[in-house]
Amino acid sequence: MTLQQLKYVIAIADSGSVNSAAKNLYLSQPSLSSAVRELEEEIGFELFRRSNRGVTITAEGEEFLNYARQVCEQYALLEDRFVAGRSRKKFSVSTQHYTFAVNAFVEMVRQVGMEEYEFSILETRTYECIENVRDYKSELGILYLDEFNEKYLTKLFEENNLEFHPLRDCSTCVYLWGEHPLAGRDRLTMSDLEPYPCIAFELGKQNSLFLSEEVMSTYQYRQLIRVDDRATVLNLMKGLNGYTLCSGIICRPLNGSEYTTIPLAEGGVMHIGYIQRRGSPPSRLGALYLQEVRKSILL
Repeated sequence: MTLQQLKYVIAIADSGSVNSAAKNLYLSQPSLSSAVRELEEEIGFELFRRSNRGVTITAEGEEFLNYARQVCEQYALLEDRFVAGRSRKKFSVSTQHYTFAVNAFVEMVRQVGMEEYEFSILETRTYECIENVRDYKSELGILYLDEFNEKYLTKLFEENNLEFHPLRDCSTCVYLWGEHPLAGRDRLTMSDLEPYPCIAFELGKQNSLFLSEEVMSTYQYRQLIRVDDRATVLNLMKGLNGYTLCSGIICRPLNGSEYTTIPLAEGGVMHIGYIQRRGSPPSRLGALYLQEVRKSILL
């Protein structure tokens, strides 16, 4: 088994096709197929099922791929840290769709500058956030636990060798456009919200309500619109008088004053926190980012 073979397997999995992967790797299709077959013979099971429509990963292949990604990511970290001529280091954060997480990232980058580091912040779904930290794509992941999802997500963290650290507890709020008909209320109920569309983020490929970014994911909404980016949420809130459920943390430097939050009577407590790989303390940049997150969630 070689590092090159692991890279080949990852390329095929990411592209979903041996032909596409071969083009991206500047290899012939027979050479790539032969290298993968040799690896499969060595490990004793098939990584992919081949068909006219491309390839699909086997169950054993999924587990193998998780380890392969970790090995390749670790090798890339070694190269970045020790190979001569590599001057730019990398720092990445994954997060559910939280403006305070973006604001903290902005403040961190301002302090550190961009000469030495290549930065990335990935606003994504809950499961992808967990995957990114597990697979070394991101050092930290920002998400929440509540009474409904805590047992499920805690088990998922343990299975993926991750640990959760709390940052702040928040009461559930309704997030509205400032000119929404209900915007002047001191408190709202689900009954008050019935005439208006709830806007929620897509669950992703796992499609489990335990992975929802919004609390009360099992509630039977009369009107529900699913989206996959934060800008669309804001546009629908303004255009359709929609609303979403959130932590109530509004980061004014980025959100501005057009939107507001109002406490939800039936809402529970959201435990905002971060995940990291178990036993891996934050790097210097990770610690600086968390310091800025703690400031941002108090704005």
